[in-house]
Amino acid sequence: MAGSVLVDAGFLVALLSRRDAHHGWAATLSSGHPPPWRTCDAVLSEAFHLLGARGGAPLAALLTRRAVVVGFDLGEQMSETLPDPLLLTTDADFRIYRRHGRQAIPAVLPEGR
Repeated sequence: MAGSVLVDAGFLVALLSRRDAHHGWAATLSSGHPPPWRTCDAVLSEAFHLLGARGGAPLAALLTRRAVVVGFDLGEQMSETLPDPLLLTTDADFRIYRRHGRQAIPAVLPEGR
């Protein structure tokens, strides 16, 4: 299992919105990779925006329960602050990001992404 589970806005939106096309995927992953999940301020801002007024309360509840924690800053060296990270995301662009120069960040995406 990963040392740190990171989540992006796509995962959070899919988890909290039953209307999202990836809701089932996110719900299944949430049980296989239990909280706390780490994220950053930018992800929370995006998730609050995408979820709108209806999704704000459930996302705030995840933060209050500390199921989602702001566990890193985008400006920090991910390799130093987050050993063995695993990213839960709906964004296939994360496949091109690298750490340690050439090492891909392990990411779990919905099938077909």
